[in-house]
Amino acid sequence: MNLFPPNAGRRVALSACALLIGIAAVPQAAASEGLQDYVATERARAVAPVLPRTAFLQRGAVVAIRLSPDGRHVAWLRDRGEQREVWLRATAGGTPRRMLGDTAASALDWSRDGAWLLLRSSRDLQALAIGGQAGSGRIATLGGTTSVAMLDTDPSQPAAVLLIEREGPAAAPRAWRLLRVDMQGRRTVLWQDRQRIVDAVIDAQGRPAWLQRVEGDELVIHRIVRGVPQPVLRCEPSRRCALRGLAPDGGAWLRTDLQGDLSRLARLQADGRIVEVHADPQRTADVDEIIEDPVGRQPRFIAYRSTTSQLYALAAADGAYLAALRAALPGCDLDLQPGVGAGARWLVEAASPQAPLRRWHLYDPATRRVAPLLDDAPLDRRSGAPADAVDEAVLARPTSLTWTASDGRPLHGFLWLPPGRDASRLPLVVVPHGGPWNHWKPEYRALSQLFANRGYAVFEPNFRGSTGHGRDYVLAARGDFGHGRVQADIVEGTRWLLDQGVGDRERVGIVGASFGGYSALLGATFDPDLFKVAVAMVPPPDFGWALRWVLRNPEALEIGDVVPMETWLLGQGIDVTDKATMARLHAQSPLANVARLQRPVLLVAGGEDRRVGLAGVIEYAARLKLADKEVALLVDEQAGHDGGSPLAREARAYLMETMLHRSLGGAAPAPPPADVRAYLRRNLRLPGALAP
Repeated sequence: MNLFPPNAGRRVALSACALLIGIAAVPQAAASEGLQDYVATERARAVAPVLPRTAFLQRGAVVAIRLSPDGRHVAWLRDRGEQREVWLRATAGGTPRRMLGDTAASALDWSRDGAWLLLRSSRDLQALAIGGQAGSGRIATLGGTTSVAMLDTDPSQPAAVLLIEREGPAAAPRAWRLLRVDMQGRRTVLWQDRQRIVDAVIDAQGRPAWLQRVEGDELVIHRIVRGVPQPVLRCEPSRRCALRGLAPDGGAWLRTDLQGDLSRLARLQADGRIVEVHADPQRTADVDEIIEDPVGRQPRFIAYRSTTSQLYALAAADGAYLAALRAALPGCDLDLQPGVGAGARWLVEAASPQAPLRRWHLYDPATRRVAPLLDDAPLDRRSGAPADAVDEAVLARPTSLTWTASDGRPLHGFLWLPPGRDASRLPLVVVPHGGPWNHWKPEYRALSQLFANRGYAVFEPNFRGSTGHGRDYVLAARGDFGHGRVQADIVEGTRWLLDQGVGDRERVGIVGASFGGYSALLGATFDPDLFKVAVAMVPPPDFGWALRWVLRNPEALEIGDVVPMETWLLGQGIDVTDKATMARLHAQSPLANVARLQRPVLLVAGGEDRRVGLAGVIEYAARLKLADKEVALLVDEQAGHDGGSPLAREARAYLMETMLHRSLGGAAPAPPPADVRAYLRRNLRLPGALAP
């Protein structure tokens, strides 16, 4: 980790970011012209050297970083080998000091007065005094049988947090409580309810002013008047209605899509009226982040990250500050933590699709000066020892895409090209995202960078059903997640890209994880003329079966920990109780169409996966093997849905390189080290196309 204290007596250049090239949502001819400009620009770059596989498997040392509300201190969690440390530094300068040598925390918060650090893990919440005061230690146990969860720091108190607690079993809770807990662990019940409490807004006197509950199949927002809840707004599960804090007029800040297709920042008034405050000026993206004043909790900046990254200030003064930051850090995706008060600095994170690791700067609004604070240190995949940083100049620079589906709907995605290559002669790898209710953002992705470095063009489609582009974009899927409209978006987008001269038609593969893996199997099964190979990691071979399996799994019964998943799925057009719907999804599944598969497939599964059952993947692999299909199967009994250990990730990367090399003619992989070979001997159950 590199630390750059202010006034160090030397000039330090600020890190520059590569600006993602955006092809706007314009008529198809103009979009094609923009694509050709991008292709020509990338062709003119120098050919990148082949980087070691481990360069794309590095992780950063900084787990979390937070600025104190008064802007005078920065704290961060840093991994060092098997330990995780807490570090603190004054923003005015000085040497960082280690506050704690070992913690299980994965998230950081500050008390409102900046005197306490809050260390949050999956199991507990601890308070750490930074000024020498006594009382540091655990203040709450999270999770557990009472399902305690941290809601927020308390904006009305110098040093307290807000928690939500369930009384009784999950299947039949007796009560829900909104709690205030101070830094000594003392509890105060602010509200108790028979209905499930989802969110709350506290007024300046520390009393609940607004409350959000689950009532039947709806989320209902209540205004609390003299201790009595009065319903003001009802939201069906497919709508977004997230409380964000108390507005100056006594209303509530709201992130919602009730006023239109896109989610936006709005103000909910006492009479139930919703007043729009800010929506994407380009009218293409949902709100991605609302950046608030950490003391008064009033919104100051709005970020949108779908086709491009955009950040807007809500006030003119903040607009001037933002302009200074953009001038100092051109082309960066900026994430801000503003401090409040005299002499307060801001913490600024600068990111880029070409930056594998994050960089942070300090900004002084009084002088408009930006100074580097620290760069995230690359760590070796397993040992945790420092590793060599990747040269960002040789990495791929993605562009956003917009194309038109056969039914006329504009669709979005991203393209990554290896520098210095003829795009028309490249093998093409299509990478659908998981979810499916998720989306690719304009940010660094190790897998796409790995493929591009190996000489592949990489297409990442945000098919309908993806988030980030509005409610209508999500609901346009209408539950058609089999071999139907959603998959057609991916296939049509791939063919459109080939028509633009990107990719070799005879060398197209498809790779994905989770729902992306399911899509990969669909592609290889139903469109073998297009996709010559499929890599499917933790894939549900039958989407309908996977949904029913998840619903039986207590760890995944709720989406966003708010409404029952069955209810949420109904809002997405999927009724898991409808036999015709489930029969259709099964009939269109890879599992039911084994005989149609003509292309080699690599399957990866985990024994601890709680989203996609291992048994289903093994059954599918067995059917393929019995049908004499070309299938390779890797099963890591210790891995979950996220892929498992660093060793497992390196082994998967090697297998993917090998599979794509043999099927598409891409770069041959470097031989694996001894521990990867040993891992593969233990876990590669079917070698298939990977056999020597």
